[in-house]
Amino acid sequence: MKILGIDPGTSRIGFGFISDQPLTLITYGTIEIKEKSNKKFLLLSERMDELIEELRPNAAAIEKIYFVKNQKTAIEVAQARGIIMLSILKKGIPVSEYGPQEIKRSVTNYGLADKKSVAKLVGKLLNINDLKGYDDASDALAIAITAANLLRYEKLNRG
Repeated sequence: MKILGIDPGTSRIGFGFISDQPLTLITYGTIEIKEKSNKKFLLLSERMDELIEELRPNAAAIEKIYFVKNQKTAIEVAQARGIIMLSILKKGIPVSEYGPQEIKRSVTNYGLADKKSVAKLVGKLLNINDLKGYDDASDALAIAITAANLLRYEKLNRG
């Protein structure tokens, strides 16, 4: 199964694409939206549609929004997250949602791990010596790894 992990944001969205058996990196990166007007949501939708069309994942996973101090940022991330989910669901791709602690626990065995620890273990799990780019991409890979682990676990328990 090929899984697309998404770390939603307002101007930078991380993506990580893996194969689950065995865990193998396919690609990762970020989508950057520099537009400041409401047109940024249209651009995000178009970029997500292009990414999904190019990668053709079997499943997707996205990080849940967690409590933030800045309400304006939280609302914008929620709007972006909705657009991302709609783009994925329009293609008939199942989407899983995971909270930050659940993702950290799945990858590092510690729900309060810092970003550096998560990135380091993502690199080890996917045999990447040096993860390049923004931490949004390594976070997205951690989300995809979480989905792979939990989907495998669910499959085993179903029999």
